[in-house]
Amino acid sequence: MTATLIRGGTLVTADGRRQADLLCRDGLIAAIATDLEPAPGTQVIDAGGCFVMPGGVDPHTHLQLPMMGAVVADDFYTGTAAAAAGGTTSILDFVGPERGQSPLEALAVWRSRAEKAVIDYGFHMTVSWWGPRFSEEMETLVRDHGIASFKFFLAYKGGLMLSDEDLIAGFLRCRQLGALPQVHAENGELIAYLQAKMLAEGVTSPLGHVLSRPPQCEGEATGRAITLAEIVDVPLYVVHVSAAEAARAIAQARSRGVKVIGETLPGFLAIDDSVYRHADFDFAAGHVMSPPYRPREHQEVLWQALQAATLSTTGTDHCCFTKDQKRLGRDDFTRIPNGCGGIEDRLHVLWHLGVTGGRISPERFVALTSTNAARVFNLWPRKGALEIGSDADVIVLDPARTKTLSALAQHQNTDFSVWEGMDVQGVVVHTFSRGTHLWADGELRAERGRGRYLERAAFGPAYQGRL
Repeated sequence: MTATLIRGGTLVTADGRRQADLLCRDGLIAAIATDLEPAPGTQVIDAGGCFVMPGGVDPHTHLQLPMMGAVVADDFYTGTAAAAAGGTTSILDFVGPERGQSPLEALAVWRSRAEKAVIDYGFHMTVSWWGPRFSEEMETLVRDHGIASFKFFLAYKGGLMLSDEDLIAGFLRCRQLGALPQVHAENGELIAYLQAKMLAEGVTSPLGHVLSRPPQCEGEATGRAITLAEIVDVPLYVVHVSAAEAARAIAQARSRGVKVIGETLPGFLAIDDSVYRHADFDFAAGHVMSPPYRPREHQEVLWQALQAATLSTTGTDHCCFTKDQKRLGRDDFTRIPNGCGGIEDRLHVLWHLGVTGGRISPERFVALTSTNAARVFNLWPRKGALEIGSDADVIVLDPARTKTLSALAQHQNTDFSVWEGMDVQGVVVHTFSRGTHLWADGELRAERGRGRYLERAAFGPAYQGRL
């Protein structure tokens, strides 16, 4: 493997920054020092004026997922190639067993789908149903397959939603195995009631989606999940926090010592619920995801939560569909496939809004896009670090460079972008995954199948130190 020397840049980690050169060799970070000299045959990258940072770790993606009569537009090749173009070098996707299906059988399906991945990948397991067999196979998933996190749904009545009784049993099983439970926190009973109410009142457009999923549904469910986890005494990870009520519930819990981690998405920091009132169905439906975008006042609360470390990670919930796929719900908003893209845009949007916008430091940016997720999900310091011996997952970001985000320019496999026309300042110009140069200043060098599966150890009693 060709060695690469990245020199002249400012190295930024979650803990600080310094001027230094960085040498990648044999897939690892081999040296960090000033004025390193390249050996013959070494590729040299001039990072003058740029920031050199750990590659992004996206803890929340959905690739090649069957959903609501469709399959998401990005498979593990197109999705991970787009991720590399945007500076993300590792993802954690969700295995989704069918109701009653063995989670081990579902994992085999996802492992097969992921064989074409360009970057490294691991899995969470969705607890799509509960019973003795699921509980029993969780031990094998943790012990033999390195899956140490399980997602529970409080939403989607009649589908993924579990009862509180099953949530308690699942949380107890996670505690027993040293696994981390995650929750999609929305009140499924209230949503089902409101969906029926909207349809009965003749509201069939995408506006019905946001009206049937008010912020209170997220706030209540987040508080309930935290209460269950606190009493069961197990850490909890709350995915895609969009509402001020949910952020405040997490802050209150953390202030009293509850082990809870909150994740948000860049879209919730910048896009508001007016998108669902747009006259163009394709535009409004293109923003349909769960939870939905919120009124503008929620954005400032989320920014404050990121600044205060109430929210610790950012993902994308990447689950994109084409306009034709979204049109499955043209006459009934409950049939619009839920999900938006973002795997390619997360770092650019968060840098532009956060660092260029003066809300967060480059160090906090690294924490939110890479290091914290690596720590939370037991990948650090292999991932999310610039340390000798860590994987050479490295990006070079030019803070002066600008670009315009659009569906036509993206590598994501869809004809829609929630960021259409947005100009960002701060652009990833180089991406290295285990030392392989995947993104070279506008040239995508995606190699199908080079990604490796990331097994993760269980957490055990030392977990609190990772929060």
